[in-house]
Amino acid sequence: MAYCYLLIAIVAEVTATFCLTLSNGFTRAGPSCVTVMGYGVAFYALSLALRVIPTGVAYAIWSGIGTVLVTLVCRVVLGQKLDLAAIAGMTLIVCGVLVMNLLSGSGQHG
Repeated sequence: MAYCYLLIAIVAEVTATFCLTLSNGFTRAGPSCVTVMGYGVAFYALSLALRVIPTGVAYAIWSGIGTVLVTLVCRVVLGQKLDLAAIAGMTLIVCGVLVMNLLSGSGQHG
C-alpha cells in the first residue's frame, strides 16, 4: 500500500507542477486551486508512504520519476523541446531509481 501512496504523491505533484505553469503566477483561479490542492495531496500521500518506505528511497523515487513525468507532460502538452542531453539525463534518473530499488540494500529498514 505504501507504494500506492507514493504513486498518488507522484501523480499529484506532477499535476500540481504542471498547473503551476498554467496558473500564470497564481493569476488564474482554476490552475492555482489545482496547484495548491495537488501539492497538499502530494505531501499528505508522501507522508503516508514514509510510514513504510525509507525517506531517502521514497524521495529518490518521488523526485526522480516526478521530474521525468513533468518533463514529458510539458513536452506533450506544451510542446517544450527536449534535446539529447535532456533525454540522457532523464534516462540516468530512471536508471538511478531502478538501481537504488533493485540492487541497493538502502530500501530495507535497518
